Amino acid sequence: MSSHSHQHVHGVKAYGVGAATDPLALREITRRAPTAEDVVIDILYCGVCHSDLHQVRNEWQNTVYPCVPGHEIVGRVVEIGSAVTKFKVGDIAAVGCMVDSCGHCPDCADGLEQYCEHFPTFTYNGEDKHLGGMTYGGYSERVVVKESFTLKVDSKLDLAAVAPLLCAGITTYSPLRHWKVGPGQKVGIVGLGGLGHMGVKFAHAFGAHVVVFTTSPKKKEDALRLGADEVIVSTDPAQMAAHARSFHFILDTVAADHDINAYLAMLKRDGTLTQVGVPPAPLSVAAFNVILPRRQLAGSGIGGIAETQEMLDFCAEHGIVSDIEMIRIQDVNEAYERLLKSDVKYRFVIDMASLKG
Repeated sequence: MSSHSHQHVHGVKAYGVGAATDPLALREITRRAPTAEDVVIDILYCGVCHSDLHQVRNEWQNTVYPCVPGHEIVGRVVEIGSAVTKFKVGDIAAVGCMVDSCGHCPDCADGLEQYCEHFPTFTYNGEDKHLGGMTYGGYSERVVVKESFTLKVDSKLDLAAVAPLLCAGITTYSPLRHWKVGPGQKVGIVGLGGLGHMGVKFAHAFGAHVVVFTTSPKKKEDALRLGADEVIVSTDPAQMAAHARSFHFILDTVAADHDINAYLAMLKRDGTLTQVGVPPAPLSVAAFNVILPRRQLAGSGIGGIAETQEMLDFCAEHGIVSDIEMIRIQDVNEAYERLLKSDVKYRFVIDMASLKG
């Protein structure tokens, strides 16, 4: 059976759009029959990521329609291919932002599939190597994914609250690990949203002194509850000045336009600011802000499959999950409107049982 065979291809229910201006609505999509290497997952929960909204509304100018978003997927294995060894039917499994990569470039060889030179196959709006057309994501009843891109989840965790770990979790875990954040370091987290709240939990779990930068004074109490040691209201020049040149590392999760120079000025000599939020316009950096005192401005994208599994295992060991608000799929358009206003603590997760009903 060739990988392009259309035998036993299944129609499944999903929520997606046919154009940038459409509301998300019920549609039928096609899922491939599993190959020997595939795992078939009945989706239990799917997180709602800000990039879902960007993609659905074509804000990054690369959406191919129809589009079915969702890349924070937790579900139950209902079928496995003959060559699958890591999973058995009934296991809890998860899928993040990628479902494939070239497998042979230097990045893939290093287990950093997210940086694949030939571009990873994203879970949705990626090129479907099996059926042609585009991949469809987790706002659907089930998904068929290569075993090597499928992750194991400890079923003792709150599975709905695990879903956002697959994007918001790994996006913050990976840079904190890469820049070796730990005890004895003063670490800043800019923004307390879906990404930021996970950054606080991880930086705290890694033993750092954690400081949250926020524009809303009302978020102070919550930041402390999540594991922050201090909170700085970034619009208060006196509070900012008091912390100048004192940070080892800052993780910037803000996806809106903002003045990055204010945060670069917070770094010690040889300190690093890593950008993980994606503002719509290029960021303007004052050269002297990095020249004196030898600061670094960096970026980081999600994480590789091995590191994502490491993160999920770490979360199981330390009881870390996202703070979520569960919704029915029928309420997803309203959730998008609330997401635009940052009116969620801190991640919406769709209970996919609502799609089957």
